[in-house]
Amino acid sequence: MSRSRIICGMLSLCLAGQVAAQAMAVDLSAATLVEKGALTYGVAATFAPFEYQKDGKLTGFDIDMIGALSKKLGAEAKPMNMEFKGLIPALQGARIDLINSAMYINEQRAAQVEFIPYLKIGSLVVVQAANPSKITGRDDSLCGKTVAVTLGGIQETYARQDDKRCRDGGLAGVTVMTLPTAQDSALTLRQGRADALFNSTPGAVELMDKVPGTYASTKRALPCRPNSSCTILFRRALSAARG
Repeated sequence: MSRSRIICGMLSLCLAGQVAAQAMAVDLSAATLVEKGALTYGVAATFAPFEYQKDGKLTGFDIDMIGALSKKLGAEAKPMNMEFKGLIPALQGARIDLINSAMYINEQRAAQVEFIPYLKIGSLVVVQAANPSKITGRDDSLCGKTVAVTLGGIQETYARQDDKRCRDGGLAGVTVMTLPTAQDSALTLRQGRADALFNSTPGAVELMDKVPGTYASTKRALPCRPNSSCTILFRRALSAARG
């Protein structure tokens, strides 16, 4: 059995609540890990409230979750913080055992790595509080505008889909501004260098709560298809497992 399926199976059991409370820690000795006795995971800690840094320490929903799972498995959780675009290459190169970084499912990623869905959320279009560009959602009001997104994130995919839709409809395209982190996108919008940004619903709420009176969401949310791009997940690389 491949190491990916061993680890994914164990995590699936924990996530599904099928591991009895009184059960002993799962034996990881059959799995080929980066480091014995540890789950080395990749994370891009720039996506509050899922993973971010506070007072120099990693925190957030995903960080708490991997800590609880590792404890259940009798292993140590060891993070490797990196840029989002480097997560899948790190997994494929067997430098990490899994990705734990609010990564959405899409077809391109599914062709490279294995998913374990654990959460479904929506996404929002975020604008300046006064909405000077009069953006109403992911519609024609975006045509001719600039959208800030995280490089390699699902939001970039959305923005490029909107650019194509606008151009195919004979309208001005969307300028897709790719940036290293979600924080960079928020700052770019705040400074007026972008007209909007795309973010997860929890991330957008976190942003608007943290800096009140600065940002607002449009009335129309980004579409979220079940078991598709709006599902956040754990992943494991087939290529890394086969190597």
